[in-house]
Amino acid sequence: MRYALDLPNMGPFADPRLLIDLAREAERAGWDGFFLWDHIGGREPNLPLVDPWIALAAIAATTERIRFGTMVTPLPRRRPWKLARETVSLDRLSGGRLILGVGLGSGRPTEWNSFGEETDPRRRGAMLDEGLAVLDGLWSAELFTARGAHYTVEGAHFLPGPVQQPRIPVWVAGYWPNKAPFRRGARWDGMFPLFPDADEAALLSAFREAVAFLREQRGDNLAAFDILHRGTTPGDDPERAAAQVAPFAAAGATWWSEAIHPQRFGVDWGGVWPVEALRERIRQGPPRV
Repeated sequence: MRYALDLPNMGPFADPRLLIDLAREAERAGWDGFFLWDHIGGREPNLPLVDPWIALAAIAATTERIRFGTMVTPLPRRRPWKLARETVSLDRLSGGRLILGVGLGSGRPTEWNSFGEETDPRRRGAMLDEGLAVLDGLWSAELFTARGAHYTVEGAHFLPGPVQQPRIPVWVAGYWPNKAPFRRGARWDGMFPLFPDADEAALLSAFREAVAFLREQRGDNLAAFDILHRGTTPGDDPERAAAQVAPFAAAGATWWSEAIHPQRFGVDWGGVWPVEALRERIRQGPPRV
């Protein structure tokens, strides 16, 4: 079991200097991962945002051990070849510590309609699949051609390739019980299952169902496949925190992602974020089982 932090790229966390400080503190406190959201348009109320890729480059250059990445990048609003260059650059800068989370993205008009991006979920799903194939081909450091409904690549040869082989790990996000994103995730390196709001017992049951479906899709082979679960645990009560995590670890989670959001302290997104309390939860370290 590994332990990560999940931070929005907005509000006070739109300051890249603060994110660098928090990532370095996370590394010292024993966390294994540091993941940022990848939003380009604000939510209600409108909040400042930082470009996660710029922030992650700074984090890569100022940390030594911690894994990092986006959870998640909506690939259908990105040009896959540009993302291929960015991800390989980050992977090499960090010595092979990047994880790429991908998904369809939110339905907020500020991220799609406002910029003339694709709004139909089915078309976005097709773009995601094609985009991932393009990424994988360009990461190969071999001559690559692809002709699809959404993307065309003619004889591209991207050098250098990533440090990590056979590729940078790709984790796919999706809401259970929608099956399509879980079929997609099973073809890659990891899954970030999301669930509608539910009590703890119902959430654990849904998580087990999602893991069982992934196992079925992968032919009962979940070796070398990561499954991340996001939640909140009390940093001042390690035993209770471990007790919260343990059932998900037993059910197949390989990563626990601690939500570092204002709402964990009952603060609305538009309120005054308890930044020091969020920092303290990072300092308290992961809820190891």
